[in-house]
Amino acid sequence: MRLRWSVPFLISQTRCYSSHPASSLEDLVSNPASKHQIYVSRSNDPYVNLSIEHFLLQKTPPDSNVLFLYTNRPSVVIGRNQNPWLEVNLGILKASKRGHTAQHDASALGDVLLVRRRSGGGTVFHDEGNVNYCAICPPAEFTRDKHAEMVVRALRRWSGPAVNARVNERHDIVLDQGSWDLVNPDASFERSETHESPFQGQSAGPPLKISGSAYKLTRLRALHHGTCLLASPNLGSIHAYLDSPARPFMKARGVESVRSPVGNLCSGEEQPNIAFEESVIAEFGALHGIKTSGIGRTLGGTMGLDELCSDNGVVFGLLSNTHEESSDIGKGLAELKVTLLVPNISDRLTAMLLQSRAWIYSQTPQFILSSHPCAEDPRKRPPLPSTLPPSARVYLKIKAGAIINSRICVSEDADIANVEAGDMHRLLDGKRIYDIQDWRGLFQQTGAFQNSQVVSKLGSWMNKVFGR
Repeated sequence: MRLRWSVPFLISQTRCYSSHPASSLEDLVSNPASKHQIYVSRSNDPYVNLSIEHFLLQKTPPDSNVLFLYTNRPSVVIGRNQNPWLEVNLGILKASKRGHTAQHDASALGDVLLVRRRSGGGTVFHDEGNVNYCAICPPAEFTRDKHAEMVVRALRRWSGPAVNARVNERHDIVLDQGSWDLVNPDASFERSETHESPFQGQSAGPPLKISGSAYKLTRLRALHHGTCLLASPNLGSIHAYLDSPARPFMKARGVESVRSPVGNLCSGEEQPNIAFEESVIAEFGALHGIKTSGIGRTLGGTMGLDELCSDNGVVFGLLSNTHEESSDIGKGLAELKVTLLVPNISDRLTAMLLQSRAWIYSQTPQFILSSHPCAEDPRKRPPLPSTLPPSARVYLKIKAGAIINSRICVSEDADIANVEAGDMHRLLDGKRIYDIQDWRGLFQQTGAFQNSQVVSKLGSWMNKVFGR
């Protein structure tokens, strides 16, 4: 996949920029003179856009400041240290790929991708109704609020109603709910104060989260990115995709997402994404003392896809993907890309698929799944299906996506239960969870269980929990 950038020579009546061919991308991006860089992607492929982020993190000069804006197709994006079985309803995700909408209304969205990014933080849902922002800077200039504050100022610059946007104590951007009628007319409100809003503290409802934050810090660079909900048409479906049936039974190391009520910033505007991009670019320029006049409008719709532009240390361009792979970005794509349902693939594609599945699933920190309270997770559990005997027990310990300990049994007799558990563990030991396509068939394969109906019911429950 080759990526092209282009802008016209003339940005306004008073400013001209040097134009560069796409082949100069790596040289221009890594040039020590490129102190400030601004890019907008018109690709909606999350693998492409996250790979561009990684490319910019690695290649831009250590003392440069970078802004990258993009919008993805419907995708569930988990953090580097998260558990996909815990964070995502994989059953709905796979139903959406098959086009099965009868069982899951949310799957009517169509093919929704599952992606693990390289940064930390929680799970987010991307679609065409939100814009992702990425800011990269030297570590010495980084704070966890710096670029969230920049985005809040951009929201207030662009949209009057966004005066109720603020940065909260978790570094998220939220919209306080309330009414101007309840605001003290004598109270003063400074629009530049990004941690307060006129509606803060009113009892109209909890703040609505419109953007979270995730970070990646290296020795030379600091990356902060977030997803700003503008006008998502899928707001009602997000919960279904992020509501895992395994959550009550699973205890994981790593980072667990914090659930918050979410909302759209606006509705009815024809192109909120473009207006948001222009406003963020203007605030990025104000933050770093550079002139961005006309750049936002140019990136928003008057430029082509063939060149980069630069002037006095400022580089900018519009990104889009074609059919060839650029070297460094292509490497990032190979690491990130995953296809969950690919029939009849060649050996070469299988190798790529397995590598990607390993990134999505084997990156998961150690976790346990237990149908009943145990020493590692004493929480009370929901009851198992009534079709299972009270003696049914499931315990799995998984490390790097593979089973390292297990106990699965159904018999009331302790000796028989031990035999069942032993037979099952010999089959499961070292097996990767994501390679198990059907737990019912697996249970029947052992011959350890005498009651085939019970085995089928237990397998069905396991399939639901793991999204098979």
